[in-house]
Amino acid sequence: MSFLLVDDDEVDIISMQRALKKQKIANPLLVARDGIEALEILHGTHEVFRRPHSVIVLLDLNMPRMNGHEFLNAIRGDATLSQLVVFVLTSSRHERDIHQAYEQNVAGYIVKEDLNNGGLSHALGLLDKYWRVVELPDI
Repeated sequence: MSFLLVDDDEVDIISMQRALKKQKIANPLLVARDGIEALEILHGTHEVFRRPHSVIVLLDLNMPRMNGHEFLNAIRGDATLSQLVVFVLTSSRHERDIHQAYEQNVAGYIVKEDLNNGGLSHALGLLDKYWRVVELPDI
């Protein structure tokens, strides 16, 4: 399993790297600064992303160029990426954002503020356990 963090906030990126290390999760983490860069990575030849089911996307909604909702629309409309597992990890508590994300079949919607004081490490631990117990197709 690999993680693709789609986020433009350097502090959040560093926090994610630290939380993965704290949880002793050594799975690869690639970072894209917006949806366009994430699509380029996913459509590229990077070894980590040859099987979409081996990736968990951690997606911020508020980014330049292509935001999280636009990214979700793009992958859900792409036959090779439509079944990616995506967790929204954002600062937005807006009901419209939550509703719109779940309409695009996200696996979960997590508000960053709720992850302060060790919560991010705990959430990543849950994602690690999720990956270990869920059966996904070998595509």
